[in-house]
Amino acid sequence: MNRIDAKFKKLRKAGEKAFIAYITAGDPALGVTKKLVPALEGSGVDIIELGIPFSDPLADGPTIQAASQRALKNKVNLQRIFRLVRSLREKTEIPIAFMTYYNPVLKYGLARFIRDCKTNGVDGVIVPDLPFEEARDLIRFSRRAGVATINLATPTSTRKRIKGLIKNSTGFIYYVSLTGVTGARSNLPEEIASKVRSIKSMTDKPLCVGFGVSTPAQAEAMARVADGVIVGSAMIKVIEASLGKGDLVDRVSGFAKRLSKAIHEA
Repeated sequence: MNRIDAKFKKLRKAGEKAFIAYITAGDPALGVTKKLVPALEGSGVDIIELGIPFSDPLADGPTIQAASQRALKNKVNLQRIFRLVRSLREKTEIPIAFMTYYNPVLKYGLARFIRDCKTNGVDGVIVPDLPFEEARDLIRFSRRAGVATINLATPTSTRKRIKGLIKNSTGFIYYVSLTGVTGARSNLPEEIASKVRSIKSMTDKPLCVGFGVSTPAQAEAMARVADGVIVGSAMIKVIEASLGKGDLVDRVSGFAKRLSKAIHEA
């Protein structure tokens, strides 16, 4: 069983929701990412969303863009990230999903990309700029390899399109809580709960909410209605504020602990 599926099965049995933490691979260095992943697992993170740095993002706001630039300056690429995940698999079985744009995948080679996901221990892929209607090859290769393909639903997605997203999603469905790019928000749209309930009425696949969640209170509120909560830009902000300091990993894990408590006790 895919690690993502196994994790949601375990959480549902325990009556808990998933805490999914996003970090950019190689921000500020691959060695730091290698320390961060097990530290986040120890802080209560259930699934790691590992961002592949890219120079021309469509969905990422300034915080994650800056993280990508820091990683790219260190010449971080897919081959080095695969080696990182392979080394992480020597010490942890936490589910890992790549968040990547399609350009790096296309350049790497689609069949090769999915093969290397499987052989190095990557459990799922999220490609925001590849609509499921155009992702037949990605889905086909991923199904054969047992790698999850996680699609994004948005506040503007029609009911018909959501049905297509559900059909073509494995692992979980990623609900983007707001229109626009990633980034921490002080307030989230009030209609999220009704949107989430509407999608959940159409499927029993896990539905997780991301984009804009930045505080334990917001995370707790999202956990009450969804199967999981994704926190990205707020994690990166802590990394950014800790650059050049010796306790970066401790600072990020401390923030993760507060989010984890809010989500798991919701």
